[in-house]
Amino acid sequence: MNVSKKVISNLTKCYSIAPLTYNDQKYFLVAAEKVDRCLLFDLEGNQVDTVWSEPGGVMSMVQVPGSNGQFLATHKFYSPNDSKEAKIVVVTPKSRGNWEVKTLVELPHVHRFDIVERNGVNYIIACALKSGHEYKEDWSMPGKVYAAVLPEDLSVYDEEHQLELHVIKDNMLKNHGYYKVKEEGVDTSIISADCGVFQFIPPEAPDGEWEIKELLDTPASDAVLIDMDEDGENELAVLSPFHGDQISIYKKKNERFEKVYEYEKPAEFTHAIFGGDICGEKTLVVGHRKAERNLIAFTYNKATKAYEAKILDEDCGPANVFHYVNKGKDIIISANREIDEVAMYIVQP
Repeated sequence: MNVSKKVISNLTKCYSIAPLTYNDQKYFLVAAEKVDRCLLFDLEGNQVDTVWSEPGGVMSMVQVPGSNGQFLATHKFYSPNDSKEAKIVVVTPKSRGNWEVKTLVELPHVHRFDIVERNGVNYIIACALKSGHEYKEDWSMPGKVYAAVLPEDLSVYDEEHQLELHVIKDNMLKNHGYYKVKEEGVDTSIISADCGVFQFIPPEAPDGEWEIKELLDTPASDAVLIDMDEDGENELAVLSPFHGDQISIYKKKNERFEKVYEYEKPAEFTHAIFGGDICGEKTLVVGHRKAERNLIAFTYNKATKAYEAKILDEDCGPANVFHYVNKGKDIIISANREIDEVAMYIVQP
């Protein structure tokens, strides 16, 4: 695996990345955790527009399915200790440099959210890191997971008319991690918290109940399901504990996930995570934000029957990563938050 790097922007505390299709062209968005911009890039890494200049505090961005460039984003989640005013907004492109931003729902401490689909119905699932706090590092009020059917017309929502969400799971201390995984043709949500790793499966019909499976009962910060050894069954890759230093891989044995691999050294403040195909190989990518602050790729060697790690970049401090293929080349975009750098990595076998 050979990697070449190109810095495509410098954005203070860059954090969130998401794909966007607009006017039949594919782009990606990068937004800041602190008060700063949201930028639109083409697949070559050229900046083509500024979506907003502030307020920032963007943890997640997701395109509205079937829309022409409309997306949802979190605003005003600046840190776990400064997120009481966090909300989800609807962003609609009007023209170049003119993107309308309206409130969808005010949801204090909303960290991750997504849109998942089942049987033609779109659902919004939103994860609050905590339910409140009275002082710095106050974790006495655990977070929750909320959901609702996502209406087809979002133009009617604003600060005075907000989407109603309902709680589908509470008591989620340090409710941090989120990853969408499709299983058996259904979008599912892998959600990680201090109480473990859970898989949320949307209902078969809008009036039905969400199914929630416990995958692991140990504290986790982020997780993804990926069949790295290609034996037909997903492994569970886990970063733990909350903003922790362990990178582990679990395999299912006797209907339970058991640890089969742990990265040989601490990776302080694990955060960025991706699981999928890179250069035709099932790959786990992890970035950590303290100490060595590396971007690391994990693969499975079938000949030696062992998991292997490769450093893709050093001292970069990734908050989130995004992968796509452009003109036959595998690309990783990394929001290297700790050095205010948006980087493009071209990966070749």
